[in-house]
Amino acid sequence: MTDLSADLVQQKQRLREKLRFRRKHFAANLDAMAQLAAFRALPAPLSDLLADHAVVGAYVAWGDEPDILPMFAGVAGAGALALPHHAARIDAMDFRRWRPGEPLAKGPWSTQQPADDAALAIPDLIFCPLVGFDRHGGRIGQGGGHYDRYFAAHPGILRIGVGWSVQEIDATPRESTDIALDAILTEQEFILCGDRL
Repeated sequence: MTDLSADLVQQKQRLREKLRFRRKHFAANLDAMAQLAAFRALPAPLSDLLADHAVVGAYVAWGDEPDILPMFAGVAGAGALALPHHAARIDAMDFRRWRPGEPLAKGPWSTQQPADDAALAIPDLIFCPLVGFDRHGGRIGQGGGHYDRYFAAHPGILRIGVGWSVQEIDATPRESTDIALDAILTEQEFILCGDRL
């Protein structure tokens, strides 16, 4: 690892710590009404977008991440929802189909995921959690690179980051392996990045 990439890794780690702290306190201090309203309905541009796509990738919230599954009740009921799945503590991640009411299993990274025998799926668009973001599509994730590798292997998939508005920063430090988002959804706004949407 060069000094430059080592410095970027350290920069990102410092930002992750700061942004996780910010996210934790923001989520803990949301009043009951705001919690009830946040991420419960898709903004109109996203509703239209979902109507044109067969499989939507989402995630099961972990810790202070926004819980987005209620937004996709109709999609999930139709069997068109897929969630991340990790077979082991390895670099690879895939997506497997899931419907509300089906059991979730504890994955190797302690996140909830579909059962190992759930059907594989390649989503047309993916809503992914983030630790930090900027308005140019920059994303800071958990640090494992799972989403970036998946996006690199499936470049045609539309990528929408999901986070609380307090997770926004001016610019994310980017490595060559970081894949830009097409849009970001917060509890306050839908931000378009780039020209794919």
